[in-house]
Amino acid sequence: MALNQPEIPPLNAAAQAAAGRGQPDGANIRKILATLTGNLYLVVGSLMLSLVAIAVGWLPPRGNWSLLVMRLWACALLRASLVRVDARFAAELDPRASYVFLPNHQSMFDIPVLLATVPGQVRLMAKRSLFRIPFFGWALAAGAFISVDRKDRSGAREAFAAAGARLRQGTSILMFPEGTRSLIDTLLPFERGGFLLAIRSGLPIVPVGIRGTRAVQRKGSWAIRPGKVTVRYGAPLRVEDFGVRRKRELIEEVRARIAELAEISLAPGQSESAAAGGDEG
Repeated sequence: MALNQPEIPPLNAAAQAAAGRGQPDGANIRKILATLTGNLYLVVGSLMLSLVAIAVGWLPPRGNWSLLVMRLWACALLRASLVRVDARFAAELDPRASYVFLPNHQSMFDIPVLLATVPGQVRLMAKRSLFRIPFFGWALAAGAFISVDRKDRSGAREAFAAAGARLRQGTSILMFPEGTRSLIDTLLPFERGGFLLAIRSGLPIVPVGIRGTRAVQRKGSWAIRPGKVTVRYGAPLRVEDFGVRRKRELIEEVRARIAELAEISLAPGQSESAAAGGDEG
């Protein structure tokens, strides 16, 4: 006699997800791989290429060869972390000209993304603690990158004087006007140092919008998530059209352009920070 077997209903989506929860999917495997290879490269690759950058840093013109090594370091780090970069330019930028590049800041990965894509000879203004990292910080110094300490006003003035000298030598400056990484998709108040630097030098400001780096690595986390990062370079903005008296209008205009390029919102209220530094945090 045949027994009637009860019909087993098909698993719904939630049940199927719960059943497969114990099995790592492709995304998790890629995240684990990127975290391992990316952090391994950060230690081993940074050490090796830092030694090379230090060795060539004093070859004339000073810093140019170290910048080339830092670009190689940045590209290799992005590859090791399984990060794809889509760089777009609203206008053609002359690699022989000098600019003040002002990007938004979301992640440690903003630095390699910018070094891999920014045109011409450029020097990064970065927080002083980066220069204290053995070998890596020495490589930054050999490359004539500029150290900034927002808490030391006299030191900050010296740093901006050094940045002005780099601009007069035909080198562009790259700095984060927010001064620290934003934890949400909102542009933080800007520090005015980069704007005063552009106004005093008379050189154009290039707004830069970065999107996707926070998803790759959040502040305070070692985990690296593979993905695509988009960096958009806006058209150069003539500071002569504003001047010192219209500095606040210049800051507002650049903030609006960066927010549009990065597809993020503006923080309500204060648009200008009281600090004058331009370091990365």
